[in-house]
Amino acid sequence: MKSWKQTLIGTSLLALSAAAWPVAAHHSTTMFAHDKVVSISGVVKEVHWTNPHVAIYVEGAQKGEKPVTWVLEMTSPGNLTRGGVWKRTSVKPGDKVDVDMAPLRDGGKGGALKKITNIESGVSLSANLREQEGVVEK
Repeated sequence: MKSWKQTLIGTSLLALSAAAWPVAAHHSTTMFAHDKVVSISGVVKEVHWTNPHVAIYVEGAQKGEKPVTWVLEMTSPGNLTRGGVWKRTSVKPGDKVDVDMAPLRDGGKGGALKKITNIESGVSLSANLREQEGVVEK
C-alpha cells in the first residue's frame, strides 16, 4: 500500500509531464525554403487569427500564372501583436495584396509570410518581429 506522500509525488510528476507535452509537440519551420522569396499578388480570402499560428489564405498568383489559393503561415497572434504593429484587423478578407513569402520546400502553394502590402493603402506589414520593433521605434 502506497503512502499519501508517494501518491502525491507520483501525481505531481505526472502533472508536470503532461504540462511539458505541448512544448515537445511544436514543429520547426524547416518545411520553408527561407533562402528563397516567392512574390504573389491577389485577394485575401480568409484570415485565421488563432494559435498556434496565424494563417492568411490568398487567392493569388505569380506573374503570368493562374490564381490559386496560397496559405501563408506566421507566428502566434500574441507574438504578432506584441510588436505593436499587427492587429487582428490588419489584414481582412477582400484586401488586395502583394505578398513576399519563403515558399514551401515541396513546391506546394504556401509559405512563411515575409511581407504583405495592402495594394490600395500602401501599408506594408512584416512577419519579422525584429523589423516590427524597428517600425514602432520610429
